Amino acid sequence: MGEIILIRHGQANSAATDEESYDKLSELGHQQARWLGEHLRLHGEEFDTVLSGTLIRHQETAASMGLVPDQMDARLNELDYFNLSDALEKARGVPRPDSSSGPTGFAEHMPRVMKAWHDAEIQGQESFANFESRIKAVLKEAEQPGRRVICVTSGGVIGMALRHLLGLDALRMAHILLPIFNTSIHRVAVRPQGAMLAGFNATPHLDAKDRVYAKTHY
Repeated sequence: MGEIILIRHGQANSAATDEESYDKLSELGHQQARWLGEHLRLHGEEFDTVLSGTLIRHQETAASMGLVPDQMDARLNELDYFNLSDALEKARGVPRPDSSSGPTGFAEHMPRVMKAWHDAEIQGQESFANFESRIKAVLKEAEQPGRRVICVTSGGVIGMALRHLLGLDALRMAHILLPIFNTSIHRVAVRPQGAMLAGFNATPHLDAKDRVYAKTHY
């Protein structure tokens, strides 16, 4: 049996208002990644292939984990949230929540973005169908019997992977990606019958009492 391990990047610049300024790890994000790397090494986790998205936060997360990607693949890059939210505001007058609204604002906003994007009412740099297609393709390639593949990526990519594995509609996909922690571990078992979800949103490297503060969603 093979395995695909999906890792969400460490905490990025959560105060950003555009993709460029968001795309860098905070000091906490680097620490989260270092702890994750230490945890994986302590438990003897070894990988046949290391993949990473091409975004800066993906590369910084992999480096802080102590991983050297065999390949950086743009198909593992995040959905275009900032442009999509701008498109939703233009189409429906729904503003993107700012940092003062906290997680509640984002939790209410993301499902609306996802539904409108899925229904082709809005579009950023790519369509929902294109995003879905590229995630399904990279997952299919990573499904290698008897091999372990680790992918450093983003929450939206993980959400789309779960949509594919669990048959989720767009709203349920939005709901399942909202609680995904920074540097969380998601495991996909590769069996002869096909891929199946084997673990979701694990943060064993952050579960100690003195690290609970470091469990972040954004």
